[in-house]
Amino acid sequence: MFIRPATRGLVALGALSLVATGCSLSTEEGSASGESGGGEVVLVTHDSFNLPEELVAAFEEDTGYELVHTPAGDGGELTNKLVLTDSEPLGDVAFGVDNTFASRALDADVFAPYDAELPAGAEQHTLPGDEEGALAPIDTGNVCVNVDTAWFEQRDRPPPETLDDLTEPAYESLFVTPGATSSTPGMAFLLATIAEYGEDWQQYWQDLLANGAKIVRGWEDAYTVDFTYSGGNRPIVLSYDSSPAFTVADGETSTADLASTCFGQVEYAGVLAGAENPEGAQAVIDWMLSQQVQEALPPNMYVYPVAEDAALPEEWAEFAPPASPELSLPPEEIAANRSQWQQEWTDITTR
Repeated sequence: MFIRPATRGLVALGALSLVATGCSLSTEEGSASGESGGGEVVLVTHDSFNLPEELVAAFEEDTGYELVHTPAGDGGELTNKLVLTDSEPLGDVAFGVDNTFASRALDADVFAPYDAELPAGAEQHTLPGDEEGALAPIDTGNVCVNVDTAWFEQRDRPPPETLDDLTEPAYESLFVTPGATSSTPGMAFLLATIAEYGEDWQQYWQDLLANGAKIVRGWEDAYTVDFTYSGGNRPIVLSYDSSPAFTVADGETSTADLASTCFGQVEYAGVLAGAENPEGAQAVIDWMLSQQVQEALPPNMYVYPVAEDAALPEEWAEFAPPASPELSLPPEEIAANRSQWQQEWTDITTR
């Protein structure tokens, strides 16, 4: 998950943030879980989830459900919590499990099947191996190394261009990335390095750490704390190919993504097995696939909609055009090796 730059401040202002800080969107009188067309429906997400207040209000008015939002950490943390609480689910529906962690949730039977009607274009993003259709694709993006081009220009220094460059002395102690066990973009970056270096990926990480790379818990810590654009002291950060659209000022962006480092990400939503309000959960998934929500995703969560006819903001065409990721791994290979790779990555990064 990612977010995505710009939305961070908005989260604190939107209606969903009222729930994030402990205030439900519903009232006690309105709580009637399990009733079709009414009652609370609890949406569990990663911390970067953010949609406009008016969209949430429209959902509640149209369906009769009262939406309760429960943030559960970064995408990796979210998945881990869903797996650990599978017998007593945290809510009715979850959003934010991505293609790097999804097979773990499916193997643990976290989600119940729901044959959601997908908008045109979404089929290409369904999860391979999800035979029961437990997860509906909601958005896509590429996890990429980003650079603060303004920082480099001010110092008359060339920015890095490749993963190899990040291990060079010229970029010592300039890179920050979220961790692979707690963060979905962090996991995507680990997979990108495995896709690039194969069996030599562990040596790459040793070289990366020896060159002063910093590892933090999640995307927010990396982008909004350590990245120089946000006031930190590291001008190279792991983020998204859509992030440069966030740093536009006076018609110019001050950051750029490194295309050769990008790894594709898809985020999904699914009805939680054992949900108290499965009908409400299905209504939330239908809502997230609606034209209104799909078109709200780019400006609010800095991701691309899966609906091919959903309009994108004008500035995205220039500063964040959708592109195919240059690095990828087969889903079955990720599922078979995720735990081992994460353990090996942990061993390397905690020495």
